[in-house]
Amino acid sequence: MQRFVSTGCGALDKLLGGGLPISCVSLVYGEAETGKTSFAIQCAVSLARAGYNTIFVDSDGAFSTRRLSQIAYYDVEKVAPMILLVRPTTFKEQTLVVDHLEEYVTDEVGLVAVDTVTSLYRVEVEAPETTFKLNRELNRQVASLAQTAKTLKVAVLMLSQVRSIFAEGRVGVEPVATRVLKFWSDVVIKLKDTGQPRVIEAVLEKRLGHKRPASCYLSIEKTGVREYKH
Repeated sequence: MQRFVSTGCGALDKLLGGGLPISCVSLVYGEAETGKTSFAIQCAVSLARAGYNTIFVDSDGAFSTRRLSQIAYYDVEKVAPMILLVRPTTFKEQTLVVDHLEEYVTDEVGLVAVDTVTSLYRVEVEAPETTFKLNRELNRQVASLAQTAKTLKVAVLMLSQVRSIFAEGRVGVEPVATRVLKFWSDVVIKLKDTGQPRVIEAVLEKRLGHKRPASCYLSIEKTGVREYKH
Protein backbone atom coordinates (compact mmCIF):
# COMPACT_ATOMS: atom_id res chain seq x y z
CA MET A 1 0.00 0.00 0.00
CA GLN A 2 1.20 3.50 -0.81
CA ARG A 3 1.99 6.00 1.96
CA PHE A 4 -0.68 8.47 0.88
CA VAL A 5 -4.11 8.57 -0.70
CA SER A 6 -4.02 11.20 -3.42
CA THR A 7 -6.81 13.76 -3.23
CA GLY A 8 -6.90 13.98 -7.01
CA CYS A 9 -5.85 17.64 -6.77
CA GLY A 10 -2.16 18.51 -7.16
CA ALA A 11 -2.37 21.67 -5.03
CA LEU A 12 -4.02 19.80 -2.16
CA ASP A 13 -1.57 16.89 -2.37
CA LYS A 14 1.29 19.38 -2.20
CA LEU A 15 -0.28 21.12 0.81
CA LEU A 16 -0.61 17.74 2.55
CA GLY A 17 2.89 16.57 1.68
CA GLY A 18 1.59 13.84 -0.64
CA GLY A 19 -2.09 13.37 0.16
CA LEU A 20 -4.07 11.82 3.00
CA PRO A 21 -1.54 9.83 5.04
CA ILE A 22 -2.05 6.10 5.54
CA SER A 23 -2.44 4.95 9.17
CA CYS A 24 -3.61 8.45 10.15
CA VAL A 25 -6.83 10.37 10.70
CA SER A 26 -7.46 13.46 8.58
CA LEU A 27 -10.14 15.96 9.55
CA VAL A 28 -11.68 18.29 6.97
CA TYR A 29 -14.23 20.82 8.21
CA GLY A 30 -16.05 23.79 6.78
CA GLU A 31 -19.37 25.51 6.31
CA ALA A 32 -22.02 24.31 3.85
CA GLU A 33 -21.12 24.57 0.16
CA THR A 34 -17.36 24.48 0.75
CA GLY A 35 -16.87 21.21 -1.12
CA LYS A 36 -16.48 18.74 1.77
CA THR A 37 -18.45 15.91 0.18
CA SER A 38 -16.96 16.54 -3.26
CA PHE A 39 -13.52 16.34 -1.65
CA ALA A 40 -14.32 12.98 -0.02
CA ILE A 41 -15.81 11.50 -3.20
CA GLN A 42 -12.80 12.74 -5.17
CA CYS A 43 -10.42 10.98 -2.76
CA ALA A 44 -12.42 7.76 -3.17
CA VAL A 45 -12.31 8.07 -6.97
CA SER A 46 -8.57 8.76 -6.94
CA LEU A 47 -8.00 5.71 -4.74
CA ALA A 48 -10.18 3.50 -6.95
CA ARG A 49 -8.07 4.47 -9.93
CA ALA A 50 -5.03 3.33 -7.94
CA GLY A 51 -6.70 -0.06 -7.41
CA TYR A 52 -8.07 0.23 -3.86
CA ASN A 53 -11.54 0.32 -2.33
CA THR A 54 -13.13 2.93 -0.06
CA ILE A 55 -15.67 2.43 2.72
CA PHE A 56 -17.80 5.58 2.56
CA VAL A 57 -19.96 6.15 5.66
CA ASP A 58 -22.62 8.59 4.48
CA SER A 59 -24.08 9.79 7.79
CA ASP A 60 -25.22 13.09 6.28
CA GLY A 61 -27.06 11.65 3.27
CA ALA A 62 -24.93 13.89 1.05
CA PHE A 63 -23.38 11.24 -1.22
CA SER A 64 -25.03 11.16 -4.65
CA THR A 65 -24.46 8.93 -7.65
CA ARG A 66 -24.87 12.03 -9.82
CA ARG A 67 -21.92 13.74 -8.12
CA LEU A 68 -19.89 10.54 -8.36
CA SER A 69 -20.64 10.35 -12.10
CA GLN A 70 -19.49 13.95 -12.55
CA ILE A 71 -16.21 13.44 -10.70
CA ALA A 72 -15.47 10.02 -12.23
CA TYR A 73 -16.81 11.16 -15.58
CA TYR A 74 -14.68 8.94 -17.83
CA ASP A 75 -14.54 5.70 -15.82
CA VAL A 76 -17.47 5.75 -13.40
CA GLU A 77 -18.46 2.15 -14.28
CA LYS A 78 -15.02 0.98 -13.11
CA VAL A 79 -14.87 3.27 -10.06
CA ALA A 80 -18.39 2.91 -8.61
CA PRO A 81 -18.12 -0.78 -7.52
CA MET A 82 -14.97 0.10 -5.55
CA ILE A 83 -16.85 2.44 -3.20
CA LEU A 84 -18.76 0.60 -0.47
CA LEU A 85 -21.51 2.95 0.67
CA VAL A 86 -22.90 2.64 4.21
CA ARG A 87 -25.79 4.88 5.31
CA PRO A 88 -26.49 5.02 9.07
CA THR A 89 -29.60 7.04 9.92
CA THR A 90 -29.09 7.41 13.68
CA PHE A 91 -26.10 7.99 15.92
CA LYS A 92 -26.62 4.48 17.32
CA GLU A 93 -26.39 3.01 13.82
CA GLN A 94 -23.19 5.01 13.24
CA THR A 95 -21.80 3.43 16.41
CA LEU A 96 -22.51 -0.05 14.99
CA VAL A 97 -20.80 0.84 11.71
CA VAL A 98 -17.66 2.12 13.45
CA ASP A 99 -17.55 -0.85 15.82
CA HIS A 100 -17.71 -3.36 12.95
CA LEU A 101 -15.30 -1.69 10.52
CA GLU A 102 -12.63 -4.33 11.14
CA GLU A 103 -14.93 -6.89 9.53
CA TYR A 104 -14.96 -4.95 6.26
CA VAL A 105 -11.49 -3.41 6.04
CA THR A 106 -9.45 -5.84 3.95
CA ASP A 107 -6.11 -5.43 2.22
CA GLU A 108 -8.04 -4.05 -0.74
CA VAL A 109 -9.41 -1.11 1.30
CA GLY A 110 -7.28 2.02 1.46
CA LEU A 111 -9.67 4.64 2.84
CA VAL A 112 -12.51 4.97 5.34
CA ALA A 113 -14.42 8.23 4.85
CA VAL A 114 -17.11 9.47 7.27
CA ASP A 115 -19.32 12.29 5.96
CA THR A 116 -19.99 13.85 8.37
CA VAL A 117 -18.84 12.30 11.61
CA THR A 118 -20.84 14.85 13.64
CA SER A 119 -24.17 15.17 11.78
CA LEU A 120 -26.10 12.39 13.57
CA TYR A 121 -24.41 13.30 16.85
CA ARG A 122 -25.52 16.90 16.43
CA VAL A 123 -29.16 15.91 15.93
CA GLU A 124 -29.26 14.04 19.25
CA VAL A 125 -27.01 16.30 21.33
CA GLU A 126 -29.68 19.01 21.30
CA ALA A 127 -31.25 17.24 24.30
CA PRO A 128 -29.23 18.56 27.30
CA GLU A 129 -29.78 15.47 29.46
CA THR A 130 -27.93 13.29 26.92
CA THR A 131 -25.02 15.60 26.11
CA PHE A 132 -22.40 14.01 28.37
CA LYS A 133 -23.25 10.49 27.23
CA LEU A 134 -23.18 11.48 23.56
CA ASN A 135 -19.89 13.35 23.92
CA ARG A 136 -18.33 10.29 25.53
CA GLU A 137 -19.65 8.06 22.74
CA LEU A 138 -18.39 10.39 20.00
CA ASN A 139 -14.95 10.40 21.63
CA ARG A 140 -15.00 6.60 21.71
CA GLN A 141 -16.03 6.41 18.04
CA VAL A 142 -13.28 8.76 16.89
CA ALA A 143 -10.71 6.95 19.05
CA SER A 144 -11.85 3.70 17.42
CA LEU A 145 -11.42 5.23 13.95
CA ALA A 146 -7.89 6.30 14.92
CA GLN A 147 -7.15 2.77 16.11
CA THR A 148 -8.54 1.33 12.87
CA ALA A 149 -6.29 3.61 10.85
CA LYS A 150 -3.18 2.53 12.72
CA THR A 151 -3.80 -1.20 13.11
CA LEU A 152 -5.28 -1.85 9.66
CA LYS A 153 -3.04 0.66 7.85
CA VAL A 154 -5.73 2.64 6.08
CA ALA A 155 -6.33 6.36 5.76
CA VAL A 156 -9.33 7.68 7.71
CA LEU A 157 -11.03 10.86 6.51
CA MET A 158 -13.52 12.56 8.81
CA LEU A 159 -15.65 15.43 7.58
CA SER A 160 -17.30 17.72 10.10
CA GLN A 161 -19.93 20.40 10.23
CA VAL A 162 -19.07 23.63 12.01
CA ARG A 163 -20.47 25.88 14.71
CA SER A 164 -20.03 29.61 15.13
CA ILE A 165 -17.66 30.97 17.77
CA PHE A 166 -17.11 34.50 19.04
CA ALA A 167 -13.56 35.52 19.85
CA GLU A 168 -11.86 38.92 20.06
CA GLY A 169 -14.95 40.67 18.74
CA ARG A 170 -15.12 38.54 15.60
CA VAL A 171 -17.27 35.63 14.47
CA GLY A 172 -15.49 32.48 13.35
CA VAL A 173 -16.20 28.77 12.95
CA GLU A 174 -14.78 25.59 14.40
CA PRO A 175 -15.71 21.91 14.02
CA VAL A 176 -18.61 20.58 16.02
CA ALA A 177 -17.05 18.77 19.04
CA THR A 178 -13.76 20.43 18.12
CA ARG A 179 -11.74 19.18 21.10
CA VAL A 180 -12.54 15.54 20.41
CA LEU A 181 -12.02 15.72 16.66
CA LYS A 182 -8.80 17.73 16.72
CA PHE A 183 -7.29 15.63 19.53
CA TRP A 184 -7.54 12.40 17.52
CA SER A 185 -6.69 13.92 14.12
CA ASP A 186 -3.19 13.84 12.66
CA VAL A 187 -4.15 16.23 9.87
CA VAL A 188 -6.64 19.11 10.06
CA ILE A 189 -7.82 21.17 7.08
CA LYS A 190 -10.31 24.00 7.22
CA LEU A 191 -12.26 24.83 4.04
CA LYS A 192 -13.14 28.53 3.95
CA ASP A 193 -15.56 30.45 1.77
CA THR A 194 -13.69 33.28 0.02
CA GLY A 195 -16.69 35.32 -1.05
CA GLN A 196 -16.06 34.43 -4.69
CA PRO A 197 -18.54 31.99 -6.26
CA ARG A 198 -17.31 28.39 -5.91
CA VAL A 199 -13.82 29.46 -4.78
CA ILE A 200 -12.58 28.23 -1.39
CA GLU A 201 -9.38 28.40 0.63
CA ALA A 202 -7.98 25.20 2.12
CA VAL A 203 -6.07 26.07 5.30
CA LEU A 204 -3.72 23.44 6.75
CA GLU A 205 -4.08 23.76 10.51
CA LYS A 206 -2.25 20.60 11.54
CA ARG A 207 0.09 18.07 9.96
CA LEU A 208 2.81 15.92 11.47
CA GLY A 209 6.16 17.67 11.14
CA HIS A 210 4.57 20.82 9.74
CA LYS A 211 4.63 24.00 11.80
CA ARG A 212 4.18 26.88 9.38
CA PRO A 213 0.69 28.08 8.39
CA ALA A 214 -0.08 27.09 4.80
CA SER A 215 -3.02 27.25 2.46
CA CYS A 216 -4.08 27.02 -1.17
CA TYR A 217 -7.04 28.27 -3.17
CA LEU A 218 -9.39 25.81 -4.84
CA SER A 219 -12.35 25.97 -7.17
CA ILE A 220 -15.35 23.66 -6.86
CA GLU A 221 -15.99 22.45 -10.39
CA LYS A 222 -18.28 19.91 -12.02
CA THR A 223 -15.45 17.37 -12.07
CA GLY A 224 -14.42 18.00 -8.44
CA VAL A 225 -12.18 20.22 -6.37
CA ARG A 226 -9.39 21.72 -8.46
CA GLU A 227 -6.56 24.20 -8.04
CA TYR A 228 -7.86 27.73 -8.50
CA LYS A 229 -6.28 29.51 -11.44
CA HIS A 230 -6.23 33.25 -10.77
